[in-house]
Amino acid sequence: MPTINVQLFEGRTLEQKRAFVKAVTEATVATLGSSAESVDILITELKREDWATGGVLWSEKE
Repeated sequence: MPTINVQLFEGRTLEQKRAFVKAVTEATVATLGSSAESVDILITELKREDWATGGVLWSEKE
């Protein structure tokens, strides 16, 4: 069973998440040949202050 972990900045709507998991599930089924029922997607939402790139917090890049 494929399990896909996704980390995103918080703020996406429920509709965006629904569309995202539907598209990722469809792509997983098409490319890996698994059933949709076996695809698990875990979404972790993070605050910009909890993520850094190049030594700089994203909350400070705005």
